Amino acid sequence: MKNRLKVLRAEHDWTQADLASELEVSRQTVNAIETGKYDPSLPLAFKIARLFDKRIEEIFLDEETN
Repeated sequence: MKNRLKVLRAEHDWTQADLASELEVSRQTVNAIETGKYDPSLPLAFKIARLFDKRIEEIFLDEETN
């Protein structure tokens, strides 16, 4: 699943470790999500959306409809 997480993180001038701390996940999890190797759980996707004050679909792109 493609996403804008890396872009949003950069806009906040956060490292992967900073974002991981905010989300209470590992830095490796943030890296895996950013590189598309791991799709976040629905609760984590909502948490990411709330953190960036975005809707989930503004962050994660459904490749089947795009």
